[in-house]
Amino acid sequence: MDGHSVFSVENPLVDFIARVDAAFLATRGKRPGTMHLIDEAESAALVAALQSPRSGFAAPRSLPGGSAANTLRGVAWLNRDGALEAPLFGGAVGRDTLGDGYLAALRAAGVEPALVRREARTGTSIILVTPDGERTMNTNLGACRLYRAGDLDLDRLARSRLLYLTGYLWDTENQREAAEKAASFARSHGIPVAFDLADPWVVERYRERFQDWVPRSVDLLFANGKELALLTGAACDEDCMEAAKAIAPIVVMKVGARGCWVGGRDVAAPELVPTEAVKPLDTTGAGDSFAGGWLYGKLRGREPAACARLANAVARGIVQVYGCDYEAVGAPPA
Repeated sequence: MDGHSVFSVENPLVDFIARVDAAFLATRGKRPGTMHLIDEAESAALVAALQSPRSGFAAPRSLPGGSAANTLRGVAWLNRDGALEAPLFGGAVGRDTLGDGYLAALRAAGVEPALVRREARTGTSIILVTPDGERTMNTNLGACRLYRAGDLDLDRLARSRLLYLTGYLWDTENQREAAEKAASFARSHGIPVAFDLADPWVVERYRERFQDWVPRSVDLLFANGKELALLTGAACDEDCMEAAKAIAPIVVMKVGARGCWVGGRDVAAPELVPTEAVKPLDTTGAGDSFAGGWLYGKLRGREPAACARLANAVARGIVQVYGCDYEAVGAPPA
């Protein structure tokens, strides 16, 4: 097939997933359930603490990560019959063994890499999972920060069916510029733009920018309840979904074990699409995999409610395994 199902640019990160207790987070000042940007020194100190025999924790395991890469791996996992073109993932990795392994892992997962190599260490995310299944991310962006607007492969974007971006790109100006350039190009070529707000702290940092940019640039917005409340100033689900009409044609608000709301200005009335309750083992990649399920459903021509049911099912599977590990889930949902 010529072209790509989803074109995405974001942070290629090698995820190191470790099971810890709440005391480990507290002693290091980590806010549970959020993403913390850290430098190489703190990253090395965290890994050393986790690997110390005195920690009592199992050694971390690694997976190819980064929020958007997790989403695209989900699209490829669902696309077992090959009905869609392969998704394409862009970003910057280092000229190191971590970068080599990341490229190979993407290809093995069915995602076409469009990665540039830089003279820097490949980015990593140390994901700390507590017994309640919550994940706390500690991210050293490394080479990710060195991706520029000029690195965009606009020819391949023009041959893609959908552009997917996340709010994490706003943490560096050159990545933000690349994201905005990609979105502008996509819209000028009739390519829908999907965007995930990514994290409550991201919304806190860039709320005013998002309030200006999202309504002008985004066709499909993903958020969780905290993120959409921060963006809109609304106090409850119903008010968030009412405010969503001014934000984007389709707005999907994830509400955890309750499922998701579907609204926006192209939806006649907001609808809560429930999910089945499960006990989460690890919430790493829950939102990423949800987006993968939704995008796959959209690309297969499903209506929003059907996309929501598939997205709920994919996320439900991911939270029952450690890490965003689709192969550990088993057969994808229909």
